[in-house]
Amino acid sequence: MPGMPGMTAPTEAPAAPAAANAVNIDNFAFAPAKLTVPVGTTVTWTNKDEEPHTVASSDGTFHSPGMGAGSTYTYTFTEAGTFDYICSIHPFMQATVVVTP
Repeated sequence: MPGMPGMTAPTEAPAAPAAANAVNIDNFAFAPAKLTVPVGTTVTWTNKDEEPHTVASSDGTFHSPGMGAGSTYTYTFTEAGTFDYICSIHPFMQATVVVTP
């Protein structure tokens, strides 16, 4: 039983903050489709698809290079607002980051 308490302590404690600021690109979709974070948060997108994808805001605030399978892109939101974004390769892929003050 000592292994069980050892497992519960690290299971999600360190991962929870990272997951709260993470977007997965999987099956030609961003998940979550809407993410709300405070100003100053760095969001990480991870491409879990075999196809390349990008993360491109509608207003030009951020635009990743093409991301192959397993690649990541990070962006730190320094202003409050609503940031709609797409994959510029597959524009039907749409999502939003809401940044609160």
